[in-house]
Amino acid sequence: MASSDRASRRPLSAMRAFMSTEASSGVLLMAAAAVALLVANSPLASGYFGLKSAYVGPLSVDHWINDGLMALFFLLVGLEVKREVLDGQLSTWERRILPGIAAVAGMAVPAAIYVAFNLGDPAALRGWAVPAATDIAFALGVLALLGSRVPVSLKVFLTTVAVVDDLGAVAIIAFFYTEELALLPLAAAVVGLAVMYGFNRAGVSKLWPYMAMFVLVWAAVLNSGVHATLAGVLAAMTVPIRPSPAQPEDRSSPLHRLEHGLHPWVAFGVVPVFGFANAGLSFAGLSVAEALSPVPLGIALGLFLGKQIGIFGAVWAAVRSGVVDLPADATWSQVYGVALLCGIGFTMSLFIGGLAFADPGAQDAVKIGVLGGSVLSAFVGYAVLRIAKPERVAVP
Repeated sequence: MASSDRASRRPLSAMRAFMSTEASSGVLLMAAAAVALLVANSPLASGYFGLKSAYVGPLSVDHWINDGLMALFFLLVGLEVKREVLDGQLSTWERRILPGIAAVAGMAVPAAIYVAFNLGDPAALRGWAVPAATDIAFALGVLALLGSRVPVSLKVFLTTVAVVDDLGAVAIIAFFYTEELALLPLAAAVVGLAVMYGFNRAGVSKLWPYMAMFVLVWAAVLNSGVHATLAGVLAAMTVPIRPSPAQPEDRSSPLHRLEHGLHPWVAFGVVPVFGFANAGLSFAGLSVAEALSPVPLGIALGLFLGKQIGIFGAVWAAVRSGVVDLPADATWSQVYGVALLCGIGFTMSLFIGGLAFADPGAQDAVKIGVLGGSVLSAFVGYAVLRIAKPERVAVP
């Protein structure tokens, strides 16, 4: 019994450390987004937009950020997903059921709301996946402001939902936002991944061979027609982890070492830089009619209404049917508040929006919807959790 208790606590301690980093990153991301909006609507705007379009070598600054730096973000996402499935909060079916159901519903309902607003416009329908994503860093940043008012079980629930959500977003990018394929670079990427898997099977524990080959795989994927950031997720699957009941948080495991090494760089470097580069939206000439057009309105309502309906509804149905229990020490009002926070779709939503639309006007519409839905979800979610009663109440 004692060893079982210890095993159940160890993944939680790792999750607490993860959430602490993500929460701090979320606060920094909020600041970066705010600064981007200020700069884009100031005399510095021309310099801001000019820098993004300037070329450094073969790619523009914008592409280096969205295709290059974000590959590291997706590498970290892949490492986290693999660790959670093999050695963490998704390691058993009992732990996967509730966040899995919530994440799927939390992606499907927002997408359906967006589609309902844009049915008559085939071009606009390309953005159906934009409101399906949750920004884990931003959401945990808001939770950090609430301190101990929110039980740890709900923070773990939110983090796990977001991990499953990220996995779904990766699948969406791979299947729905890949255009023409160049077979030779794609074959080179497959060979590179095979070499990385060979390193794994051969017991290679040093990180530099994996990272060196990852750079080559990234370059091949960049030229293959598949979005370059997917190289990060695929490469992460080849990095070895050594889960063990005795030492599930073995820091000598290559995956753990790479994850812990990347975390601060991604959380405090890549994510804020991406937010600063992509949140800049000029309000000059923006009319109310444009802000309430189908694309931004579908995104904003998909995030704000769709996420809360999908996630809270899925949790309510699962608990009501007796499939799972409510997260420990959580009330229904707190679950509802967390469902609202899942409507913060900043980083991944902006990223998918950039893939869905090439036209700058359409990308601005995406930014309006993402910013509106995310800010509304953050403020209302914070308010609900701030006033939520801590006592456990009966299932409605």
